[in-house]
Amino acid sequence: MKTIDTMFAALAMLAIPAAAQQVAVPDTIAQRALACVACHGKQGRATSEGYFPRIAGKPAGYLYNQLVNFQHGRRQYPPMTYLIDHMPDAYLREIAGYFAAQHPPYPVAPPSRLPAAALERGRVLALSGDRSSKIPACSACHGAALGGVQPATPGLLGLPRDYLIAQIGAWKNGARRAAAPDCMAQVSRQLSPDDAAAVAGWLAAQPVPAGMLPAPAPAAPIRLPLACGSVPPSHGQ
Repeated sequence: MKTIDTMFAALAMLAIPAAAQQVAVPDTIAQRALACVACHGKQGRATSEGYFPRIAGKPAGYLYNQLVNFQHGRRQYPPMTYLIDHMPDAYLREIAGYFAAQHPPYPVAPPSRLPAAALERGRVLALSGDRSSKIPACSACHGAALGGVQPATPGLLGLPRDYLIAQIGAWKNGARRAAAPDCMAQVSRQLSPDDAAAVAGWLAAQPVPAGMLPAPAPAAPIRLPLACGSVPPSHGQ
């Protein structure tokens, strides 16, 4: 009896590779992007882990820029660098285009725990800025609705407070950089810790309008408050 059981066990082990070979894996960008959604959530919608941002629906130019920044060491996260380090440029653009075309619904924004005064300060910084501190409004670059602007400026709504604060800190201390001139590094250095917490808290608490998309690229060049190396020259200065 034991010999027969052993025989069946051996046959079962031999059958596993054969069965596995019969499973056809589609060679599609959606299939290959599964490596990304392990951290960034289904369709890139983000997960409950506050440090992995939503990438779905962001402008393709912005997503491509970030992939290049990871390759060139301007952004620091070893798993990301390892994943894309040897990918060719055309593949990076394909990945960026795939996630830019995804538009899953946003979750309900969590209520803020900040005091009312801090929330109001965050609102003012996001929508009007503070000229006395040389802080431009977030909306001046990220769009009047803060939903981003094509082709390369991301939206700021629907991102966790922890992620926003972490990125401001990374720009402030040089751990995150962008193509020169790095406008976000300049803005971050002007923000006090209280202001950074206020604007991140206000942004994270804002509801995301249904169907929010990045604003179209300006029809004519516009003058941004700061020179930004990540923004195509035809849309700024």
